[in-house]
Amino acid sequence: MKMQESGENYLETILILKQEKGYVRSIDIAMKLDFSKPSVSRAMSLLRENGYITMDQKEGWIELTGSGREIAERIYERHQVISQWLMDLGVAEKTATADACRIEHVISPETFDRIKEHIARDKAANSH
Repeated sequence: MKMQESGENYLETILILKQEKGYVRSIDIAMKLDFSKPSVSRAMSLLRENGYITMDQKEGWIELTGSGREIAERIYERHQVISQWLMDLGVAEKTATADACRIEHVISPETFDRIKEHIARDKAANSH
């Protein structure tokens, strides 16, 4: 199943919040993304039904499953690499971050791998 961009954004946000705070609840996601609580609740239901997250019914803690973490980490890596690459090219941070947020969802694995290889070659060439 191909995950939609919104689902990828939610999973990435859960990963980031978990790293920042050590825990994640729906309200944390709503605040971080500036989305309504009902929208986030619906998205969490879909992610849970598809096996990407688990939710503690008593406390509301959200955890990524193995497949959810895999997607979140892939998207987050793309975001970080593309943002930094664009800034290295001279793009302003705010623009680079916004552009990376869109690019990270549509870029093919092959193209992303070539960008990473290019960055590594460029760093190696400039470190001599």
